[in-house]
Amino acid sequence: MPSAMREGGRLVVIGGVAAGMSAASRARRLRPDVEVVVFEKGGDVSYGACLMPYFISGQIEKREDLIQYHADFFRRERGIDVRLNSPVTAVDPRRKTVTFRDPAGKEDHLDFDALVLATGARAFKPPLPGVGMPGVVTLRSLADGEALRQTIDSGTVRRATIVGGGYIGMEMAEGLTSRRVEVTVLELLPHVLSTFDADMAALVEKELADKGVRVRTSTEVQGFEPGKSGDGVGYVVAGGQRLETDLVLLAVGVRPNVSLAESAGIELGASGAIKVDARQITSEPSVLAAGDCCEAYNVATGKAGWIPLGTTANKQGRVAGENAVGGNARFGGMAGTNATKIFDLEAGQTGLTEQAAKRAGVRAESAKIKSTTLAHVYPGTNAIIVKLVFEPDTGRLLGGQIVGGRGAAKRIDTVATALHARMTVGELEGIDMSYAPPLSPVWDPVLIAARQSGKKIS
Repeated sequence: MPSAMREGGRLVVIGGVAAGMSAASRARRLRPDVEVVVFEKGGDVSYGACLMPYFISGQIEKREDLIQYHADFFRRERGIDVRLNSPVTAVDPRRKTVTFRDPAGKEDHLDFDALVLATGARAFKPPLPGVGMPGVVTLRSLADGEALRQTIDSGTVRRATIVGGGYIGMEMAEGLTSRRVEVTVLELLPHVLSTFDADMAALVEKELADKGVRVRTSTEVQGFEPGKSGDGVGYVVAGGQRLETDLVLLAVGVRPNVSLAESAGIELGASGAIKVDARQITSEPSVLAAGDCCEAYNVATGKAGWIPLGTTANKQGRVAGENAVGGNARFGGMAGTNATKIFDLEAGQTGLTEQAAKRAGVRAESAKIKSTTLAHVYPGTNAIIVKLVFEPDTGRLLGGQIVGGRGAAKRIDTVATALHARMTVGELEGIDMSYAPPLSPVWDPVLIAARQSGKKIS
């Protein structure tokens, strides 16, 4: 692990969003004597990327509302030297130096005692014909969100094509539809939301269709062509057809941003993200990593994996910041827990699906139930479908999926808690959950699903 940080030493953090600012803030709190420098290639820190679909839809009015804390706050209130528009171009772990460009473009160097890589992930752009033309966009940075909001506000977009049926694709389908844009979603896989099983994803696809969104699954995109004016995208070539469009949003996932780590000789894991131990330490003892650029221990599989989530990034950042200045904190692992809202439907997922268990070579069984979010006669109750995945021999919980109306998705947190505790479905069924007609049925839907799961244990 890193040697004890000397008095008055210097911690350098590369990346100023979730993981980076969490690391810097934790280090500053524990060691006021240590100099903390954060390099951020963009012009903002600590912003909510997950809020951008709602900014583009107009539900969040101002750009400023996406920023939790400005750089000046960290400089003034926490004594952190935040350097905006200053990309790091090289890391030398042996000499303990970073090379960076200042806002004027001048190259310089800075020494460090410990370094935290929080370089995040980058939006994936498939190498297709026409992918670089105007109107073919991604949504990853705050600048991306601003540009897309301005485009939609201009009123020039009547038809939009979303390539990719993941969380961003689904949330943007709702957001653009609310702006009176005709939306088509193209997904290469057999169903949207690849982190769900097909039967649960089908519920989401029905909701999209009911709200006027065209969804085409098992559809490969071959490229993009300009419109009649020739100054921007006008057609998507997919499934052997030319589909007319005014905008293409590429939402085909992200890749870990590991170029600095690779160039520095830092070991990558099997996923292609930076390999770290439970203390967020890389193969170089003076270098730690946190967030979307690195792997994390998965409590469902018992192995390291890569699932980029803001929740994980914040937690890993705190661990990395503490250990960078001499601590011995450990990251307890993740289950890939996530939730989203798509029109009037909520969806949540954690751990392994049936398909993921099969790919991992894990024997799995499942049980699925339908219930209500509130007492069945209480006004405003909604349908909820809960699916649990478990080991058929031991009953150990492996994962869960929930789809339903208002009040459904956050119940996935109960399943995630049980996963972290390595509970069986029988133990989950025995949890003493609260009951009140305006909040839940007397038997919570998760408990009903656990009971049905128990009937299938060998």
